[in-house]
Amino acid sequence: MGQLSNPRRGAERRLYTQLRAQIEDGTLVPDAKLPSTRAMAQTLGVSRTTVTAAYEQLAAEGFVVTAVGKAARVAAVAVARPVVALVSPKSPPPALSRYGQRVAALTPYHMASPSAHIDFRYGAVASRDFPSLGWNRAYRAELTKRQPTRSYGQAQGEAALRQALQGYLRRARGLTCDAEQIVVVHGSQQGLDLCARLLLNPDDAFIFEDPGYRMARYCFEATGATALPIPVDASGLQAQLLPDNPRARLAYVTPSHQFPIGAVLSIARRVELLNWANRHRAWIIEDDYGGEFRYGQRPIDALQSMDAEARVIYVGTFSKALSPQLRLGYLVLPRELVGVFREAKRLTDRNEPRWEQNVLASLIDSGAYERHLRRLRRDNEGRRKALLDAVDRHLPGLGKLEGMAAGLHGVLLLPDLHARDEHALQAMALERGIGVYPLSPLFTTQGERPASLILGYAGLTVQQIDEGIRILAPVIREVMGAARAPLTPQN
Repeated sequence: MGQLSNPRRGAERRLYTQLRAQIEDGTLVPDAKLPSTRAMAQTLGVSRTTVTAAYEQLAAEGFVVTAVGKAARVAAVAVARPVVALVSPKSPPPALSRYGQRVAALTPYHMASPSAHIDFRYGAVASRDFPSLGWNRAYRAELTKRQPTRSYGQAQGEAALRQALQGYLRRARGLTCDAEQIVVVHGSQQGLDLCARLLLNPDDAFIFEDPGYRMARYCFEATGATALPIPVDASGLQAQLLPDNPRARLAYVTPSHQFPIGAVLSIARRVELLNWANRHRAWIIEDDYGGEFRYGQRPIDALQSMDAEARVIYVGTFSKALSPQLRLGYLVLPRELVGVFREAKRLTDRNEPRWEQNVLASLIDSGAYERHLRRLRRDNEGRRKALLDAVDRHLPGLGKLEGMAAGLHGVLLLPDLHARDEHALQAMALERGIGVYPLSPLFTTQGERPASLILGYAGLTVQQIDEGIRILAPVIREVMGAARAPLTPQN
């Protein structure tokens, strides 16, 4: 059966692994006898107990057959090592559900520049901004609490966190609800996915801001529903263009800081949107992804606070205030939807991590979370000012920042370039170690428009922001020069 090594550590595991490999590759054929445990132990210089344990593990997995008083034998039907089949270009596509087929047909959306040493990636936040000391203290306290059992939590989230959120949302967002209306989710993306699956059918339609958050549109389109894009201007969604379409079952909006343009939905348009939803018995999904971050004045109250007919589903997240790696968000639901959303959440992943929920609840209840938010607003206001100053200093007359009154990103409008130049700008900037992101992929409709870049600043230092714009400036000038250069005649 071949020479076996004499292991010094993990003898049992090594013997098991080697015997299993020899059975799988055919070195030990079916019905072949294995040495007795005594003989194997003497050969390897290990204890007989070690060999017995390895044989018993192989027997439990069906590789060998053992019996009292008889030598162990290789099982007649040994499990062969699986062979990975190469997929031929002519192989048929995998059998997917219609939902799976729609997901497979979506254009992959990856937003990252791993080679950039200064990355203006929107959605990223600085590691140093996380309240590590307070979190660790609260986490240790949670770990030391005595619990009768370690069981699954509630699908809707820990009661302590939902009660803490109820008070926080009233204070910070002007939103009135009961704790029973809150469902804690695995980040706002899961909340959007639940909304899509529970509220849309394949023959429905949905209202979507244009441009808008692409991952939300993908959730809704994956159900088979049709997007009805509505343009956005300086006052947000152009509510006067909302269609009288009976197929439109929901509208997705980011009213406090429109993503990605940064507009705030005006009061008149908020009223018009709510009236439209009431007339059509449609739902409004309010994604308040960064409503806490408004500079120079208090954050604007949520759209849900104006909703007298319970048509608004409020989506909140801790990704911007704490970390996207935490993966905690929440929905505030109309009462009639609470039951079905709870059950759908239970089917999806049972519950969110209980310890993290209770830690966050304690931070909110103690006031530490809101103190952290105040510090974070001050820090991000400094980064915001650094970006405004850097554009003024390095791009005079070439670019203009928009959507900077709130949120954690801005849009750099480049009026002398066309949208088709955005990808060249992105590629050339990355060659110089700078990550920037084109606006055009976030439009549902195509058309003639100036080039624009989305610049996130929450993950950068003031120095990095200035350095990044300084390096970006000659890239923009180079692309502008190429765009203006006349074509060379061909002979």
